[in-house]
Amino acid sequence: MQPIERLDSFDQIKILADPRRLAILRRLMAGPATLSHLGQALGEHPAWIRHHLKLLEQAGLVELVSVQVSGGVVEKFYQATARLFILQQTILPDPGDQNTLILLGSHDLALALLAQSLEERLGLELLTLPVGSLDGLIALRQGLAHLTGCHLLDPESGEYNLPYVHHLFPERRMKLVTLAHREQGLLLGPGNPHQVHGLEDLARGDLTFINRNAGSGTRLWLDKQFARLGITTAQIKGYTQVVNTHTAVAQAVAQGRADAGLGLAAAARPFNLDFIPLFQERFDLVIPVESLSQTNLPTMLDYLNSLGFRQRVEGLGGYSTLHTGEEITI
Repeated sequence: MQPIERLDSFDQIKILADPRRLAILRRLMAGPATLSHLGQALGEHPAWIRHHLKLLEQAGLVELVSVQVSGGVVEKFYQATARLFILQQTILPDPGDQNTLILLGSHDLALALLAQSLEERLGLELLTLPVGSLDGLIALRQGLAHLTGCHLLDPESGEYNLPYVHHLFPERRMKLVTLAHREQGLLLGPGNPHQVHGLEDLARGDLTFINRNAGSGTRLWLDKQFARLGITTAQIKGYTQVVNTHTAVAQAVAQGRADAGLGLAAAARPFNLDFIPLFQERFDLVIPVESLSQTNLPTMLDYLNSLGFRQRVEGLGGYSTLHTGEEITI
C-alpha cells in the first residue's frame, strides 16, 4: 500500500462519483477486509459488494492482498492501494457568471500579465492555478477548468501540445491558441559565481539545484535532457527540491537557497540573475470549442490579439509575440 496516491485519471474519478463505491474504498483504506466484512459494515449483501469491488479493483484503487482458508471456506482480503488519495476538485462558477474564467495549467508570466490586464481593463476575472501542463490538460478533460495553458513537446513529432490534446480529447473539438513563444534556460546567481556553462555542470556535485514540479513542461523537458546526457537524477543535488512556478525558482536562486534552476528568461530579469539560454518553446492556451459560447472567452481572445497586450508581453523579456493569437482547431 502506498502512503499517498494522487487521482489524475478520469476513469478513476468517474468510478468514485458513486457514493457506494466511495464508501467501500474508505473502509478498505482503514485496513484489509473481505466481502462479508464489507457487507456487515455497510449493511449490504456480499453480491452487491462484489460488483462494486471489482470496478474499484479494475480502476487500480483496490487490490487483493491475501487469501485465507478457514473450515473449508476461502476468504479473500482486499485493501485500498493507498492510505490517502488526493482528488483534485474545482467547483466552477454558475454558467450565468460569464466574467469569471478558471485556468488550471502551467505557470507563465505572460499569462499572469493577461489575467491582470483583463481584470484592470475589461473587468474579466481569469483565475489561474499553476498545476503543470499535464495536470492542467487532465483537469480540463475532467471539467474542472474552462481552459488550460501548456508547453509540452512531443519528442517524436517535434510538435508542441497538439499530440497531447489529440490523445486526451479524441472525442471533443478543441482549440489551441498561441499565447507566445518564450525562452527558457539556467537561472544563476549574479555574475555566475559557480561558473556554470550548461546542464552537464549540474552533475558536478558542488551545486544545489532547485527543480520544478512533476508534470510541468519544464520538468519533463529537463528529464529528457538528463537522459540524453546520461545524467541520473541521483547525481543532481537538490533534484527533489521542487517549486511550482518560474518565479519561485528565481527567488530560490536569488536568496541563495539554490545555485541554479531551470526557468524563464523573464523570471531572471527582476532578480538580476545571470541567464544561460537553452531552448525556446511555444506556450498555448487549450480551450474546448463549446466553452467559447458559454463564457467570455471570446473577449479574452480579442484582447490577446491586441497590439497593447503584445507590447506588454515583449516588455517582460525572453518572449516573442510574432505568433500570438494564432489558432488551431481540431
